[in-house]
Amino acid sequence: MDELPEFDRKVLEVLREPLESGHIVIARARDKVRFPARFQLVAAMNPCPCGYLGDPSNRCRCTPEQIQRYRAKLSGPLLDRIDLHLTVARETTALNAPPQDGESTAQAAAKVARARERQVRRQGVANAFLDLPGLRQHCALSDNDRQWLENACERLGLSLRAAHRVLKVARTLADLAEQQAISREHLAEALQYRPAAG
Repeated sequence: MDELPEFDRKVLEVLREPLESGHIVIARARDKVRFPARFQLVAAMNPCPCGYLGDPSNRCRCTPEQIQRYRAKLSGPLLDRIDLHLTVARETTALNAPPQDGESTAQAAAKVARARERQVRRQGVANAFLDLPGLRQHCALSDNDRQWLENACERLGLSLRAAHRVLKVARTLADLAEQQAISREHLAEALQYRPAAG
């Protein structure tokens, strides 16, 4: 979904149920039908109405009120259900830009496939689909790391749902690194993918 805040708020709020449960229920006078609705949501939005907030060109002329109104189109409960929130810098307009260093798409895909296979072998489902007992079993932390995460979530104003999603992302980061246990480094990286509340 491109330009996410431009969608009608009622449409966006309907996404909450299938994002959380993987199904949608249609209820009419006498019938109730449940449909599978597990999907991967990829959405994009500008940082402000004009799109230039934070740009080195300083072209943004939006007022704080305009920015707040624009961002408020997305509810906290909807944002809680989105696991990764990334800020992407504007690309340069150089037509012959040098290629970027890093993994190729094929290498990244193979790494992801190995991590997913590890998850399914360990717990029967991908980390994203862990229920609360599975979360407790497979995302266990040391007492120090649990306290650190709780303090970080409190400082950032994250809900319990968002904290659980941070744990699932941290578990995935550990799997990508082929590590058995979630480390503080994985937790810190997972928190970087969550916006602070408010």
